Amino acid sequence: MAAKPNIESDASSRKKDPLVSAARYSEIGFIIPAAIVLGYFLGKLGDYWLHTRWLYLVGMLFGAVVGFWQMIRMALGAIKRDE
Repeated sequence: MAAKPNIESDASSRKKDPLVSAARYSEIGFIIPAAIVLGYFLGKLGDYWLHTRWLYLVGMLFGAVVGFWQMIRMALGAIKRDE
């Protein structure tokens, strides 16, 4: 029967790799702007369809809230993984 892979050593090698850490933390920095831009464009689309002028502001606000929420979730997950 085949030997089981050593999961603990694989997890510790990923944890210490600086490129993995840099990718993880740079992703956190892109979440908020991406969520705001997506909210803006969805709001502009809603403005176009509904003939309004204010939904883009709601979309941007919603995108900012979702972006911060996701950033906090990722940061807390990174803290838990590092411990």
